[in-house]
Amino acid sequence: MAYKLIPELYQKLDPSLFANMISYREATIQAAPAKEVTADYPINQLAKAMHPDVITLVVADIIDHPGAASKTYVFNAEDGGPLPYFRAGQYISLKMQIGDSFLSRPYSLNSSPKEALAGKYEITIRTNPTGFAADYLLANVKVGDKFRSSSPQGFFYYEDLRDPYNIIGLAGGSGITPFLSMARAIAEGTEDFNLTIIFGSRTEEQILFKDEFDELAKCDKIKVIHVLSDEEKEGYEHGFISADLVKKYMDGDCSIFACGPEAFYKFLEKELPKLGLERKNVRYEAKPITKKVEEDQDFPDASKGQTYKVTVKQGPNEYVIDAVCNEPLLVAMERAGIKAPSRCRSGECGWCRSKVTGGFFFVPEVSDFRRWADKKHRYIHPCCTFPCSDMVIEVPFEYL
Repeated sequence: MAYKLIPELYQKLDPSLFANMISYREATIQAAPAKEVTADYPINQLAKAMHPDVITLVVADIIDHPGAASKTYVFNAEDGGPLPYFRAGQYISLKMQIGDSFLSRPYSLNSSPKEALAGKYEITIRTNPTGFAADYLLANVKVGDKFRSSSPQGFFYYEDLRDPYNIIGLAGGSGITPFLSMARAIAEGTEDFNLTIIFGSRTEEQILFKDEFDELAKCDKIKVIHVLSDEEKEGYEHGFISADLVKKYMDGDCSIFACGPEAFYKFLEKELPKLGLERKNVRYEAKPITKKVEEDQDFPDASKGQTYKVTVKQGPNEYVIDAVCNEPLLVAMERAGIKAPSRCRSGECGWCRSKVTGGFFFVPEVSDFRRWADKKHRYIHPCCTFPCSDMVIEVPFEYL
C-alpha cells in the first residue's frame, strides 16, 4: 500500500518539537503532582457490581416449611442496594464458621433474577442428619445475622444457543430450588422457555413450595407434576422418576435438567440414557461428592479405612493435619480450622485448585473436571480429592 506525502503539511511542522520530545515529556512528568493516578470507568463499575469478589448478606426473614423439614432464608444486601444479577438456576456460596471450622456451602437461589435488582436473594435449606452445616444453620440462624457470600455462580441454567425451547426439570427433595427460580423468572418475563417440572417427594406433606407452584402453573409456559414415592393419592404420580414417567410428559425436542441428592442422580444415570437424548441435552446441577468413595471400583484397596498425615502449605504457613481416606481433603482442612478456598464443592468450578507436591490421591471420575494439563502437573480440586497416602499440598489463601 503506497502512502502519499503532502509537502504542505510536513513543511509546516517544527522539527524541534520532535527533537525535544523526550525532555518535554520528562519535564511534564516532574511537574505533575505526586499522587496516585485513578480512573473510574463505567464498564469497570458495571463489572464490579455484577461480579463482586465478596457480598455481605443480611438475613431479613426466615420462612419455615415444617412438613418438608426446611426453611427459606431471605437475604438483603447489607447496604440496602441491589444485589448482583444472575441466571435462574445459579447458586451462591455462603462462608461461615462453625466452632473452630471455617467452611463454605453452595445453595441454589430460589428467588428470581429480577428480585436481585431489589436487593433480595432467597435460598432454602433442608435438614441433613448426616451433614454438618445444614442442621446447624437450621437451628441457629436468626433474622439480622450476616453472611459473607460469593457472587452467583454455576452453569445450571437455560441457554437458547444450546437448549430446545422445551425444558423438563427433574427434582428430588430440596433440588426443587433452582426450578422455582426458573419458574419465577418465566412468570415475570425474565426467561422465555417452556418448563415442565417433575418433582419427587415422599409424601404430599413433604412437598416444598406446593402452593406457590400451583399458582405459577397458571402460566401457560409452566407445568408441574408431583410424584409421591411413599403414598398413592389422586392427582399425583406414584413411584420414582423413571424414564417411562419422563416420556409421558415429553413433548417434542427437549432438554432434561436434573437436581437432587446423590441417590437421585445415581438412579437417573441409569434411566435417562433410555430416552435417547444427546448428551448436551441432559444437564445435572453440580453433583454432590460421594460419601461412599471406598465403594468406587477404582479406589485402591490398600487405602480403605486408612487415616493419613497431610502437610498443607498456604503461603508462609504450614499445617500438618489428619485426613481420613473416605473424606475429601477440603473437609479435612476445614475440620482442622484452615481457611481453604471453595465454592461449588463438586469439582466443577476450580476455585479450590491446589498443587500436590508429595503423595498419592484419588479423584472419582464423575467428579473430575480438571484440565489435561492440571492432571499432568498434579493439580487437584481438594473438594473432590481423597488421600491415598501421606501428602503435601500447596493451597491458596481464602479471602471470601
